[in-house]
Amino acid sequence: MRILVVEDQPQIAGFIRSGLEENGFAVEVCRTGEAGFEMATTESFDALILDIMLPGRDGLSVLRGLRERSVTLPIILLTARNELNERVEGLNLGADDYLTKPFFVEELVARLQALLRRSSGTPMTILQVDDLSLDLIRHEARRGDREIELSHREFSLLEYLMRSPGRVFSRSQICEHVWNTHFDTGTNMVDVAVTRLRKKIEAPGESKLIDTVRGVGYRIKEVP
Repeated sequence: MRILVVEDQPQIAGFIRSGLEENGFAVEVCRTGEAGFEMATTESFDALILDIMLPGRDGLSVLRGLRERSVTLPIILLTARNELNERVEGLNLGADDYLTKPFFVEELVARLQALLRRSSGTPMTILQVDDLSLDLIRHEARRGDREIELSHREFSLLEYLMRSPGRVFSRSQICEHVWNTHFDTGTNMVDVAVTRLRKKIEAPGESKLIDTVRGVGYRIKEVP
């Protein structure tokens, strides 16, 4: 899942980035409200973590502008502990949740995961395709009775594919959401990662689940 963080304090921004990346999220950070608004309206993200106290255009102005444009991106506000009026105003403007500073990154991750599950309309604690399951809370993968050991990157790649069975993802989309970087046509990074993932989830005798769509990218099969 790709998360946009708009936070002007480098130490806090770094703390959030590290915590989210350790939990398998791809994170993009910007430091101003204007830059955050631009990215939220022109790029694809799964959620926005938005500080209220920003230089120039503040977080409430960004929030108001996004909702006026009918941008339905789930948004968590970061607020100062004593600013009750701002928290109330933010929720009235369309924020989905808020977190007061200082906070533990574990709480931010839990709130973010709950928000993403609510926004999807379905409980997404465990993803299932055929006999392959992915437990997003325990960070575990299984194929039938067999436990599969995955790196953080492999887990994120598999989660990205399993959230939309049957959908074909281009190498650029995979690179952006899993590596949080733009795709370089001169590298086979995505292909190598998919090959390694296949070896782990498709043992001898097990059905093939990941398809290569020539000239486009990859998909995980939608098994009836």
